[in-house]
This record gives sequence, C-alpha cells and structure tokens, in this order.
Amino acid sequence: MLAACTVGPDTAGRTVTDDAAQPSPPESPPPGTVAPQTPTPPSADVGPHPYVGMWVTADGHIRQELLANGRYDEARGARQSAYTGSYRVLGNRIEYVDDTGFSADGTFDGDVLHHGGYVFYREGSEAQRRAGEGRR
Repeated sequence: MLAACTVGPDTAGRTVTDDAAQPSPPESPPPGTVAPQTPTPPSADVGPHPYVGMWVTADGHIRQELLANGRYDEARGARQSAYTGSYRVLGNRIEYVDDTGFSADGTFDGDVLHHGGYVFYREGSEAQRRAGEGRR
C-alpha cells in the first residue's frame, strides 16, 4: 500500500514534506513523572537450577521432566503428557501447579524427589540404580 506524500514550499519558502508514513518522534514524559522502564532480561550466565531434568519412579511407570523454562511434563505408563503445568523451586522444595489449577509440592533430597506419595529418582543417577536393584 502506498501512502500519499506531498512536497511543497511553506510560507517561508522552505520545502516541506507531508508524509503520513513517517514516524513521529517519541514523546517525553511530563515533568515530574518517571518514564516506564523496559524489563531487563535475566543474565545469560544464570543457568537453570540443579533439579532440571528427568525424574522417574523406581519402576519407571511415572516419568516427570522438569524443564528449564519452569514447566513440567509428566508421563504415566504409555500415556505421554498425562499432566503438564508449571513449577518453581525454593531451596530443596518444589511447588507444582498443573494446567487444570491443581497444586502439589515435593521435597528434593539429592537425587531423590518425594512428591505426591511417590519417590522419584533423577534418571541415570546412582540413587536410581540402587532403587532398581532393590526391586529385583
């Protein structure tokens, strides 16, 4: 789409352009007010917390992946994404809110997570290996 543009002299003889497509200069805030600040993105050198990754029950039936973006995805048996939602970690505690609004919490003890009456193990950890040996 083309915008109409006219060029002609003003009353002092200078050339003036009337172009609707040109942006206006930004307005200054009124005196005595503070301009809104643009949020600063998190520092690139801050990594995810140490609990990000896959957590599984000893029998492998429940698999819960804690994603670095604060989301989780839990599979149960053959049912992928049985539960999804957000979480936050405070020290060794985790608080979940699933996408339906249900909330729960849990506690980390190294590579072991106690949550909802279940015990989860960090996938590939020594704790998971020991738990698997105990089931034989």
